[in-house]
Amino acid sequence: MSEKMIENNKVSVIGEIISGFTFSHEVFGEGFYMVDVAVNRLSEQADVIPLMISERLIDVEANYIGCTMEALGQFRSYNRHEGTKNRLVLSIFVREIHFLEEFTDYTKTNQIFLDGYICKAPIYRKTPLGREIADLLLAVNRPYGKSDYIPCIAWGRNARYASGFEVGARVKVWGRVQSREYTKKLSETECEKRIAYEVSVSKLECAE
Repeated sequence: MSEKMIENNKVSVIGEIISGFTFSHEVFGEGFYMVDVAVNRLSEQADVIPLMISERLIDVEANYIGCTMEALGQFRSYNRHEGTKNRLVLSIFVREIHFLEEFTDYTKTNQIFLDGYICKAPIYRKTPLGREIADLLLAVNRPYGKSDYIPCIAWGRNARYASGFEVGARVKVWGRVQSREYTKKLSETECEKRIAYEVSVSKLECAE
């Protein structure tokens, strides 16, 4: 993979492993597994973020629950077919892992940089309390003609600025990966709680 492609999608998270490994898929004999990590926010809440890790990086048969780990990689997406619909599934594809004895600087537990393209018109709105929010969908290129589609959410002045971005604009984003619970209405009588993953934007700029 070219270094340039890796540079346009960089994420690092530090958190506590809170699940075992579950098999995801295999590519050319290499197995990939999912594991959940709880990453603390400054507010003392935690984001539970799924990691995708190769069996060649870690012993997937071992129990690491409760261990603190730093994971470096890329935020990736793929479409999972559910009946007649596609669902965007997001996870951190891990390239490096480091186990830590202890960690105290929680300002550096969750950092992401993306360099991509606006692929649908931003949605700008205000909350009932007047807080400005803009939802963005960023297409970040990968080698071999692939792209990852990453939902981003901007606030305040950043939201107002982002609301003017046109489809196709190249945008650079800095922020953190966050999880958010929401209720999906499946029918008139049935609802399901789900977790969405997105980038909470702290800084962004139009690159072109």
